[in-house]
Amino acid sequence: MDYTDFDNAVPRIDYLIYRNNTPNWRIEPSVTDFVDMTYVVGGNAVYVINGKEITVKEGDLLCVPSGTNRSAISYAAGTFECYAINFNMYNFNNEQVAVPLPLVSSVGVNEGIISLYKRLNENWLRRRPGYVMRGCAHFMLILQRFLEMLIYDVDTYQFDRRIKTAIRFITDNYAESISITDAAKQVHLTPNYLGILFKQETGVTFRDYLNTIRLNQAEDMLRAGEGSITDIAQKCGFKDVFYFSRLFKKYKGVAPSCVQG
Repeated sequence: MDYTDFDNAVPRIDYLIYRNNTPNWRIEPSVTDFVDMTYVVGGNAVYVINGKEITVKEGDLLCVPSGTNRSAISYAAGTFECYAINFNMYNFNNEQVAVPLPLVSSVGVNEGIISLYKRLNENWLRRRPGYVMRGCAHFMLILQRFLEMLIYDVDTYQFDRRIKTAIRFITDNYAESISITDAAKQVHLTPNYLGILFKQETGVTFRDYLNTIRLNQAEDMLRAGEGSITDIAQKCGFKDVFYFSRLFKKYKGVAPSCVQG
């Protein structure tokens, strides 16, 4: 699956619940016409998915595709605590989009994600005007966190606070002539140590990250026709338009003139 297709997906939430179930809670067997995404935050339960028993426990994320024969029961000895959302995803052509998550994943008990679920649940229960729109927004934040952790193999929310500060510095100042030395001063580290930590946290070098931000902004400006290639290069922090053009082609695969509006 091309995960970029998922960027254009819109959720339709059919059911949302926080469960803190007593022993012997169960879901009767049925074939789903929705995706069941259940985040287990306490206890454990046994799901039967297309005839196969699967035990889920605290910290697990269960993502059952639409069209699945599903049932479940909690253990008699304890409770089962989870957040469950039943939904479908559609693209802008109203075609269903598959959710690219494994059936069961171990993501741990993440307080940041639980906080998002609590906000989503509170909004859903109050049902004030606009709650569906707000609920979809909260849900997409949750889904994006799981995609980062399980598909993109990075969780930007867990970055070292100094790296978050350095990233904000880049985002706020990419149009200026900045360097890793300037960013290091913002977080009270040596440039060498910041470079090591930045690569460790983000998977790319400081320079590559800065270039990506600059080139993405330049691409948007070129597509919108907001000036000449030279003007846009300078507005995005490149003093040499020839260097900008070479770098743009290296990162984007085409010359700036090919995307210019």
